[in-house]
Amino acid sequence: MIKCIAIDMDGTLLTATQQITAENRAAIRRAQSQGIEVIIATGRSYTEASFVLDAAGLTCPMICANGAEIRSISKEIVAAHSLEKPIAKQVAFIFEKQSLYFEVYTNKGTYTLDEDKAVSIMVDIFLSANPEADVNKVVKAAEKRVTEGLVHKVESYDLLFHDDEHQIYKLLAFSFEHGILTEAKKGLVKLEGLAISSSGEENLEITSVNAQKGIALEKFVQANGMELKDTMAIGDNYNDLSMFKRAGLSVAMGNADETIKAQCDKVTLTNEESGVAKAIEDVLAGGMK
Repeated sequence: MIKCIAIDMDGTLLTATQQITAENRAAIRRAQSQGIEVIIATGRSYTEASFVLDAAGLTCPMICANGAEIRSISKEIVAAHSLEKPIAKQVAFIFEKQSLYFEVYTNKGTYTLDEDKAVSIMVDIFLSANPEADVNKVVKAAEKRVTEGLVHKVESYDLLFHDDEHQIYKLLAFSFEHGILTEAKKGLVKLEGLAISSSGEENLEITSVNAQKGIALEKFVQANGMELKDTMAIGDNYNDLSMFKRAGLSVAMGNADETIKAQCDKVTLTNEESGVAKAIEDVLAGGMK
C-alpha cells in the first residue's frame, strides 16, 4: 500500500511553461486527503520550487537541490548536506576551464554571474525538450527566475565560496555541446565525495555524495515512520534514478528517456498530459502496485 509519493518537478510535475496542471493539482490534493504523504523531490532550490507550488496553492514537504536540503511541510529545514568549499571551488575551476555557464545553489538561494544567460539557457532547454510549446509563454516563465528574485546575480562565485554564511548545495552547468560536458565530467570523476548527475542531456548537476534524491527520500520516509516499500517515486531523468532504486514503486514519465523507462516499474503519460495525475489516480484506484 502506497503511503508516500515522491514527485520530481521539471519534466514531471511541470509543463514546459512551468505550470502545474489542474489535473495534477487535484490528484495531489486527493492523495493528501487520503492520508498519503506527497513530497516534492527536485533539483531546484527551495525558493524556485516553492514559488511554483505556492502559485498552484499546494503545500508539501520538499527535497531540494537533489537532496542537499529537506524541508518539512511547514518549510523548515530538517536536514542539509552541503559540498565542502574546497571541493566546490575545484568543481567551479573545472567548469571555468571548459568555459561552461554554471550556477551555484546555496542555502541562501541560487546565484549566477550572468542574468541574461540564466534566462536564455532555460528557454533553450525548455524548447529543446518541448519544441511544440508556446515560445512566448516559455520565455515569460523563464524570465521569472530574474524578475521574481529566484536567481541572484553575483560578481564572483568566490564571494560565496569564502563566505561562512553560504553553504554550497549544488553546482549546475549547462551546454548543448556534449563534448564539453564529457570533458568536464572526466575531471569531476577524479574528485572525491561528489554525486555527478543530470536532469537533461544538456547539463551536469554536482552535489555532495550524500545529497541525492534517493538518500533524502529514505531519510524522510524513515523519519515519518514509513517504509520505502510503501513509497512511489515519479520522475523523468537521471537525477531521479537514486530514488527509483529505493522506492517500492518507480514510475517514469512518458517523456522520459528510454534508458530511464527501462529502469522503472511503470511508465505513465507525459508531463504535458498530466502523467503525474494518471500515476496517482492509478495508485488510488488500486491499478498500480
